[in-house]
This record gives sequence, structure tokens and C-alpha cells, in this order.
Amino acid sequence: MDQPDKTESSEVLSQSEVERLLAQVEADTTPESAAGNGAGAAADATRQPLKTDAQPYDFRQPSFLSQNQMRRMRILHESFLRALSARMSLYLRLEFGVQMTRLHTLPFQKFVDELANPTHLTLFKAEPLRGICLLDLPPRLGLTIVDRLLGGPAHSVSLDREMSEIELALLNQAVGILLSEWCSQWAPIKDLRPEVLGHENNGRFLQSSSHDTVMLAVAIEVRLGDCVEQIQFAFPCRTLEPLVGSLNAISEKSEEPPAARPRPPQWNPALSHVRVPVVAEWQNLRLTARQLATLTPGDVLPLSPEQSNDVKVRLASVTRFNGRLGSAGDQLAVQLTSVLKS
Repeated sequence: MDQPDKTESSEVLSQSEVERLLAQVEADTTPESAAGNGAGAAADATRQPLKTDAQPYDFRQPSFLSQNQMRRMRILHESFLRALSARMSLYLRLEFGVQMTRLHTLPFQKFVDELANPTHLTLFKAEPLRGICLLDLPPRLGLTIVDRLLGGPAHSVSLDREMSEIELALLNQAVGILLSEWCSQWAPIKDLRPEVLGHENNGRFLQSSSHDTVMLAVAIEVRLGDCVEQIQFAFPCRTLEPLVGSLNAISEKSEEPPAARPRPPQWNPALSHVRVPVVAEWQNLRLTARQLATLTPGDVLPLSPEQSNDVKVRLASVTRFNGRLGSAGDQLAVQLTSVLKS
């Protein structure tokens, strides 16, 4: 018969032994805590929490743009909306109010899940960039635009029917204006040309990007007549990467303070043949009224040496230079010595 292992039995503690060990541990730690006002407290005071620059990241809703880049993108799209409002108002001959409601990034699948059904989706490319972009336009807004293009008041347009081929063709013309205005905003950076690839009325049929592709979505509220709807632009991040990089370079260059160097004066050639009267005068020459009354041609006015070195040269009615009297050949002349401040 096997005997029990003595090693295992010796390592098993009874309940009383466990309580005794716990009491001993508490007794050992109590003096250290009581002496906390001494060296232990000083050590704790010098102990600082570790500071890190870590920031929370939401993997379910990633963002490929920094806050500074998002601010620049918002400024660019606000400029796009101003240009779009003016052009569409002229095109429709009716006020076309627009306002950006949201600019954010989200996965492609989440963007598709949030689309209404049915809707009017335009798939397009911004040549020469790679990637397929999307424009989501609600059917009610599309019918309102078509109604206005056909001469209607753009008021109380119903959704009880689908658009005909003629109405779709007219709506595509308006969509082309939206796309061309967006591409024209990038003209200082890159020459973009919109190319429509097709249309869809249900987001579940889209296969333009993978489910986890990060998209930049721009939500815009549109007001036309009594219709208030929201359209959306969606761009894959890989499509906008070259534009964002160039936008950062241009923004940083524009934010640098200009070099403080004086600009040389430029002469206007139109003034080359304008005649300006030039007069040399002495301001400190004084005569009595009787002497002035008796002056006749040929009289000589005496000048002191100090007065000959203090000549004022007047251009038209403005005294502009200091000078001194001299001669050049057989003629009297004035040498300019300094320029007077205006």
C-alpha cells in the first residue's frame, strides 16, 4: 500500500496557520504606514504619475485626418458651398440654399447602412485620382430640381412615382454642376475632371469599396422652394491622400510670415512726359515794404553766404529738397544736398 507523499502534506496549511500569517503581515506593514510622515512620505511625495501623450482611438470609427487637416478641409468645403449656391441659383433661377451640417469620417459599410432606400446615388471618379466617389441625392430633391428645370415652381413635389428617363437626364445635368464645382475647388492644387460612372437607387448593391474602407463624408443641407433635404458626398481616404498632402504644403507656406524686405519703388511710364515746375527760393531773405515798392528790373539783391547755402527747391507747390547755390558753366545752378520729409 502506497504511503502518502509527505512533501504535499507538509505544504498544506491549516486555517489557524493561514490566519496567523495574515496577522503577521498586517503587523509588519503597520509600522511602515505609521512612519509614512518620515522618509517614506518624502519618497511618495517625489513620486509623480507617469505622463504620456496617448490618446484614445476608436477602431470602429477611424479617422485618417488630423484636427488641423479637418479644419482645412472644412474651410475648403465652405468655399465650395458658396460657389455651388451661386451657380445653382443662376442655373435654376431660384434661390438654392446650402449649409454644411457635418464633415466626418466613417467606414464604407456604415455609410451604406445609413443611406435611405430608395435614393439616387451617383458613382463618379475625379480624374486623374484613383478610387470611386459617391454622391447621395434624395429623390424628392431630385424631383424638385427637375420640376424647376421644366418651368415649375419647385413647390409641393410628391414622391408617388419614379423619375422618367427625361427627368433622369435633366437631373444628371444638375449633378454634373455639383461635381464640377467640387473639382474646381482643387484647381490651385490639381486639375480634376469629374467622370460619372453610373447610378444606383439602393446602397446595398454598391461594391465600389471594401467594407472597412475609410470614407470622408460631407453632409449638406439643401433648401429649394419648400423642399429641405440633405445630400452627401463620400470620398475614399486613398483618393484624397494626394490632395490632402498638397493642401497641407500650401497652407503651411501661406501661414509663414512674409520676409520683411523693402520693395523698390516702381516708376509709372505714364508720368515720363509730365512737366513739373521747379522753383529755387530763399526763405530767409527779408526786405522792407519800401524796398519792395522801389524794386525795378536790374536791381541786385545782396545775399549772405549763409543764405546761398540754404536754398529750398520746390516742385510745383511742394518744397521737396534742400540745396546750395552754385554755377554750371555760364549759368547759375542749385546743387541738391538733402531730401525734405513730406
